[in-house]
Amino acid sequence: MATVGQPPKRDSKPPEVAPIFESPGVLTARGKYVLEPSFQFGYSSSNRVALVGYTIIPALLVGLIDVREVKRNTSTATLSGRYGLTNRTELELRIPYIYRSDSTVSRELFAGSAVEKVFDVSGRSVGDVELSVRHQLNDGGADKPFYVAGLRVKTRTGKDPFEVVTDCVRRCVGENVTGTGLPLELPTGSGFYAVQPSLTWLYPNDPAVLFGSVSYLHNFKRKDLSRRVLDGEWEPIGTIKPGGVIGFNFGIGLALNEKTSLSFGYDHSSIARTRQNGVPAPGSVRTQLGTLLVGFSYRLNAKRSVNVSVGAGLTRDTPDVSILVRVPTSM
Repeated sequence: MATVGQPPKRDSKPPEVAPIFESPGVLTARGKYVLEPSFQFGYSSSNRVALVGYTIIPALLVGLIDVREVKRNTSTATLSGRYGLTNRTELELRIPYIYRSDSTVSRELFAGSAVEKVFDVSGRSVGDVELSVRHQLNDGGADKPFYVAGLRVKTRTGKDPFEVVTDCVRRCVGENVTGTGLPLELPTGSGFYAVQPSLTWLYPNDPAVLFGSVSYLHNFKRKDLSRRVLDGEWEPIGTIKPGGVIGFNFGIGLALNEKTSLSFGYDHSSIARTRQNGVPAPGSVRTQLGTLLVGFSYRLNAKRSVNVSVGAGLTRDTPDVSILVRVPTSM
């Protein structure tokens, strides 16, 4: 109870909102633990039509038409643990386990056969383990934003794209290519170490909370890389440097009552071109990923809650739909 003549003590911690992005807004209290199991499912599909030949007139093609439809399913089970070093600083460790499956349906038209061929491939293993630290920079409050700085380090503990075997017999690039280069087992990691600084802000504006963040993901290059082909040999690739990722997101959170809250937001990532041996890799272009997100949170008791978020891809390269369920438990 506040003393007469003195204003009530202002809460120095950011308000809670239904989480829809990777980084939580509320930091873990000093000496406390939060254990958060989660499960995410993503689905995407794409169609590609490749014309191999030449045209006599605009309406007549001499050659082959290759039609491909790719369907991708990705399931990720993650165990996250957060520990409060101080009331303003927390550490987080994320350990994912990934199962992926791709189905490619292809058909060569005007090649004497209209039979569809199906190529199925999958992969399952531990993904890339991540370690993060977040620190609250200021004391926010009513009509005053909270700022939280973060730094995430991504390892390459998952099976990377250069460890899996491709369907090439001897070569995947250059002359005398013998195969499509498609992997016979899907990787579960990116294959590169990365570091990502970020800045998150939360602005309480009763009855809503505005929030957002900006970040930059830097991937470290790898030298003397090789790719394994069917006959057991290794095809040299050289030095690979994945493009950096500029990311930003924003949203609004609404508390429906003491236990239930809703959030709406948008997340965008701009991925630069990958470079091979110092020059842009063939076929590599800047990619834009945009996702519209809706989140729901329900507090089961004082220590446990359930968070559900659904994402819909707005750009061609973004998964069509993603569903994420998290159950954070305070200890």
